[in-house]
Amino acid sequence: MTKHPHAWSDRLRLGAPGTPLDLSRRDTGATKGAADKTAGEGLFDATARSLSTLQEKLFASSVAGGTRSVLVVLQGMDTAGKGGVVKRVAGAMDPQGLAHHAFKKPTEEELAHPFLWRVEKQVPGPGMIGVFDRSHYEDVLVPRVHQSISSEELVRRYDEINAFEKRLVDAGTVVVKVFLHLGKDEQRKRLLRRLDRSDKHWKFSVGDVDDRALWPLFQDAYEVALPATNTEHAPWYVVPADHKWYSALAVQQLLEEALVSLDLEWPAADYDVEEQRARLLAG
Repeated sequence: MTKHPHAWSDRLRLGAPGTPLDLSRRDTGATKGAADKTAGEGLFDATARSLSTLQEKLFASSVAGGTRSVLVVLQGMDTAGKGGVVKRVAGAMDPQGLAHHAFKKPTEEELAHPFLWRVEKQVPGPGMIGVFDRSHYEDVLVPRVHQSISSEELVRRYDEINAFEKRLVDAGTVVVKVFLHLGKDEQRKRLLRRLDRSDKHWKFSVGDVDDRALWPLFQDAYEVALPATNTEHAPWYVVPADHKWYSALAVQQLLEEALVSLDLEWPAADYDVEEQRARLLAG
């Protein structure tokens, strides 16, 4: 069955600009668009093949002088599955056309510059699919929770983010912003599984438990930041994240829709195909 070209973005979009967000009313275990895991995995596998072709078209277009690119922004609480989503969705694509960056706590050098300085250096170039595993939104979420900057500065940063993303879009980048909406009970289960397995201890951080104690404050920060930066040019998508198979599927579908929206074509040959064929056959 042919998919509606915007089915997943329509289904998962936060809403029109100005739409408020109440995360407590959003089901973190929902699987809208997939009847069950078996159906979801089938759709994922089928889409992986088309996604690979679309990515190759994007990369090929840049070789011929194209300027288009895609940036996927992933945000979510600890253990929301950002890394797993990247691994699964990117698995079908050519690494040379991918650029992945995870923003950590700013360094002293980075703190000496405007907060978007380090982010602007990582935006994807022509033909690339960039993935931010945590992003510039860390610089409005964490400061709000820890009250390290003023409310006025937060508002200025929201405005700067909107202007920054508008510049990206105007330059030819499609921005896909995804909030992986994880339930608090599911987070506990995932953290406990890390403690139960010695091969997962390296992924556990005592800071994750500290941040968990601030869960309501982080939820509040998201409920403010996402609507403030939910624009027509770079809307937010809220993806239920309690089921890892579903969150990977949803991000994959959103990425496919973004690539399809570019209406890419294979670059035309800048040489005489038949002439080159004849030369090869003659040799």
